[in-house]
Amino acid sequence: MKVAVGPDPSLVYRPDVDPELAKSKGNFRNYTSGPLLDRVFTTYKLMHTHQTVDFVNRKHIQFGGFSYKKMTVMEAVDMLDDLVDESDPDVDFPNSFHAFQTAEGIRKAHPDKDWFHLVGLLHDLGKVLALWGEPQWAVVGDTFPVGCHPQSSVVFCDSTFQDNPDLRDPRYSTELGMYQAHCGLENVLMSWGHDEYLYQMMKFNKFSLPSEAFYMIRFHSFYPWHTGGDYQQLCSQQDLDMLPWVQEFNKFDLYTKCPDLPDVDSLRPYYQGLIDKYCPGVLSW
Repeated sequence: MKVAVGPDPSLVYRPDVDPELAKSKGNFRNYTSGPLLDRVFTTYKLMHTHQTVDFVNRKHIQFGGFSYKKMTVMEAVDMLDDLVDESDPDVDFPNSFHAFQTAEGIRKAHPDKDWFHLVGLLHDLGKVLALWGEPQWAVVGDTFPVGCHPQSSVVFCDSTFQDNPDLRDPRYSTELGMYQAHCGLENVLMSWGHDEYLYQMMKFNKFSLPSEAFYMIRFHSFYPWHTGGDYQQLCSQQDLDMLPWVQEFNKFDLYTKCPDLPDVDSLRPYYQGLIDKYCPGVLSW
């Protein structure tokens, strides 16, 4: 049975796509118009109302034991196909194809970095949260730090946070909120979604990938940071050093969707080899 999670708003509409990009690229993430704008706005309204420090902490407790399922990475890739939704204007083919397309785009541009190829395959696996009953606003969409005032490049920032109780809490409603200046993003509580879940799952299962890979997974939907340039007050030098890697990954995540579908069966042996190298066997999800 397919689970309809709707179009991922972090991929459908975007306020800051470079206008010089090719039209096929510029059509992604347009926040100014489009038939799904109302639905996307509603998703962000729910997200920006309910994603609080308390909510995120409760989700870490709920999912942090990784006791929902035992499966291999490739089994999780195949599960993505249960999340396909025909209303997504960016992809009208199974989600697993986007995973392989992203991975293959990275492989062509960075043939010597096999770990980077694997990140392309892995990056959306946290969307299995939708199969366990999580609402769309707690699975997909742009992420942001909770526990401090949202910055200006957070999408719909001026019109969606009015009902978030944290913004009425003096501990959380200033620019730094509950954080120290330049504390480092590793010490920041991010809004809950597929990025954070998969990042924590990879740590729990001790994936032997480099730190760049963990940054790409945890922050690929953190558009206010890697594209908007906000939240610099929370960043450490390590975060700034990692930022170009996250930006490099994002190019392939956003712009490798195309109707030329990869021959997944022919690619599986290569990626199974990478899984066996970096994250083998049956894992805890």
